[in-house]
Amino acid sequence: MEINSRLARLTRRQMLTLLGVGASSLVVGDPEGSLIFNSMASAAGMPSCVARPEQSAGPYFIDEKLNRADIRSEPSDGSVAQGVPFRLNLHCSRIDGATCSPLVNALVDIWQCDALGVYSGVRDFNGRFDTTGRKFLRGFQTTNMSGSAEFLTVYPGWYGGRAVHIHFKIRTDPASRRAYEFTSQLYFDESVTDQVYRQSPYNDHGRGRTTNEQDFLFRRGGKQLLLRPTKDGAGYRARFDIGLQIS
Repeated sequence: MEINSRLARLTRRQMLTLLGVGASSLVVGDPEGSLIFNSMASAAGMPSCVARPEQSAGPYFIDEKLNRADIRSEPSDGSVAQGVPFRLNLHCSRIDGATCSPLVNALVDIWQCDALGVYSGVRDFNGRFDTTGRKFLRGFQTTNMSGSAEFLTVYPGWYGGRAVHIHFKIRTDPASRRAYEFTSQLYFDESVTDQVYRQSPYNDHGRGRTTNEQDFLFRRGGKQLLLRPTKDGAGYRARFDIGLQIS
């Protein structure tokens, strides 16, 4: 399911057009082109599904093409990432004027670090780890007829300089004449993170994590990308709604 050069990212103009208002009444503090919506948007006739800020993919995205809902395992040896179970439902909609409809058959990738702040498949710039060739905590799902893609993972850990987060990427059908890509990050309620990090193996990682408000990317629209997980048995679950305008 490789996306070729026809791939086009959602532009600033397209995202503004979806709400039918001008930039002066909609966007605040936009240092890197990510869209941050203020409370005036609700008065502008915004539909029930909500467009969110786009944020950087970061240095650790790999298009592994792992079609799986449970991303905890390492395919090479069957080992499973340790941590508190976390079930994430991404509900994707297509915005057309003032209406929303399910975004069906979109590819939704997520990737994240493990409980100790380690990503798979990469060599860390600071020499903390080298997991080249490994694929734990990565995968994609195709949205169903309701526009949903659900994943089972672990609550992510932390590493220096970044708040707790999960990366995600939404891509439309690459076989179409014009495919679209939207990339961003999801953040976590601090009170929930505090509870999770009292448990093993998170409490073996020491202290000093970066909070949301200390994170430079969170300050550029992260409140629009904040998850508020609820208890789900021995773990947690959360749903995130996002609407995209795709012509």
